[in-house]
Amino acid sequence: MKLTLRTAVLAGCLIAGFASCKKILDVDPGTELTADQMYRDVYDANAAVMGIYGRFMSLSDRYIILNELRGDLMEFTNNADEYLRQISNHTVTPDNPYVNPRPFYELINNCNDALTNFLIMRQTNKLNEQDFNQRYSDIGALRSFLYLQLGIHYGEVPYVTEPLQNINEVKDVSRFTRLPLSVLIDSLISFTEALPYKENYTANVNTGTGTSLNITLDGYPTEKFFINKKILLGELYLWKGDYHTAAIRLKEMMDYSTPSASLETRFLLYKRGWVIDKPDNIVVYTKAGDAGSLDYTNSWGTMFQAKDQRFLNEMIWALPYDSKFKPENPLIKLFSPIGGNYQVRASQEIIDNWNSQEQRPVAGTGALTGIPYDARGLLSQRKIGGQPTITKFIGNYISLNASVPLNPLEKSGTWFLYRAAHLHLRFAEAANRDGQPRLAYGLFNTGIRGIHPPPTGETNVTSYMNTLTYPDPYKFDARQGENPYFRGPWHRNDGIRQRAGLVYYKLTAISQPDSVNQVEAGIINELALETAFEGTRWPDLLRVAIRRNDASFLADKIYNKLSKNPVTAGIAADVKRKLAERDWFLPFKWDQ
Repeated sequence: MKLTLRTAVLAGCLIAGFASCKKILDVDPGTELTADQMYRDVYDANAAVMGIYGRFMSLSDRYIILNELRGDLMEFTNNADEYLRQISNHTVTPDNPYVNPRPFYELINNCNDALTNFLIMRQTNKLNEQDFNQRYSDIGALRSFLYLQLGIHYGEVPYVTEPLQNINEVKDVSRFTRLPLSVLIDSLISFTEALPYKENYTANVNTGTGTSLNITLDGYPTEKFFINKKILLGELYLWKGDYHTAAIRLKEMMDYSTPSASLETRFLLYKRGWVIDKPDNIVVYTKAGDAGSLDYTNSWGTMFQAKDQRFLNEMIWALPYDSKFKPENPLIKLFSPIGGNYQVRASQEIIDNWNSQEQRPVAGTGALTGIPYDARGLLSQRKIGGQPTITKFIGNYISLNASVPLNPLEKSGTWFLYRAAHLHLRFAEAANRDGQPRLAYGLFNTGIRGIHPPPTGETNVTSYMNTLTYPDPYKFDARQGENPYFRGPWHRNDGIRQRAGLVYYKLTAISQPDSVNQVEAGIINELALETAFEGTRWPDLLRVAIRRNDASFLADKIYNKLSKNPVTAGIAADVKRKLAERDWFLPFKWDQ
């Protein structure tokens, strides 16, 4: 079988640095590599995996454009071309290059090719069972993720699971029926659940041969490179509406570090916990209550540039761009007004949302109110070169204090796709819909301790600060007591709003259904404030609109964005009517 992976594999070698990549580079030059030259041993399989991720990284700008510019938190700048404006305005024409599904299917075809050859390698004993299980499962899960993206944006898509000699065969409807989103999700769940390996990779899995995919490479922990299969399943079950199973899968990753021998890891990794005497991912002021003393170098937001424990505790799936290797970082071009094309920026809608929040008054100061805005707004976007700029993805390129490039020739950075905040808010979404709105509320507001606090003056917290009487998977032990001494694995947990220093979301519901809807609205709003621009906004809005059978949920939010921009205010009402009629999906127009 001829392969279409040559460029991707060579890029993967540069990114991965596996010693055996030299085998591939030593092959006599030619236009293509054959399977015999490519899939010879576990090292070649590693190179194939890393090569596919290298190609995946070239889709980061498209991923963010489709998932954020179609939503309510991002809009185009004056520098944007007509096609980006169409995406934001929901006026896409079939010739728009951003909606061409071909790049996704080219990568899916690479995945199919690798999956087929991994099966052959296992059958011919070129991969042992453990190495096969890991590599096959990883690429299979990445393919499921790509298909979920296609389903979200196109509504119905061909589901191709075999390698194609000619990628244009995807268009052959006689061979590949287009599956609607709900049917596609069922297919993805069935395939992904059947994958033989769903755990995180441990370092030095095969210490004798050094074949582990989990290494540290040029300071980058590759453990974070790979898609998390349990979280992917949790996401798929959320789309299906199976909230209990979604919560089970997501809770597995929330509890991932619980048995660790390291106290810091046990209490912090993916648990959204406070840190003792070290830089943390909370909002920090150098002078309590003084808005002018917001700390940009040791505060929430530094997790997007840091390589220390702040990054490790928060980031679950993140891929680094290094200026020494391919592919080039496309996010500098998209976001930066210096050294880039500055094509998108924060919408007035999200800026107004941040500004409408209120921080908690500082204890001991006598203040009755806190700083009147959400500081995450200032830590997610600010003016650079006089232009309002989304900074989450460019902090390794531009000094956020001096607003100048750290090194104009080094456009490094990170594409972070999933972090602990996403995990907690997704679990809260599932728990809320599975009859646990109180727990869901705690996860994005007070933290676990705050939903079952001990009475004032009570020192014995044995019966408080936990949800151990809840059904699985909703048991959390967050006890922090002195008499008797308790330190539950979740005792450091902060809610998402708590770590941002905000007053807690107010509930007025008096019935269970109203409570579920209000908590869900709060979760979706918190996702906007916390994860803006990170590539999940359109899916969040679409998923809830489908769940509620309420097109206005989505339509109203896009209307609010468009109506606040003088350039698009004139079309806002028409777009609202279009989306209210469930015209949500992009044209599946294949471009050669």
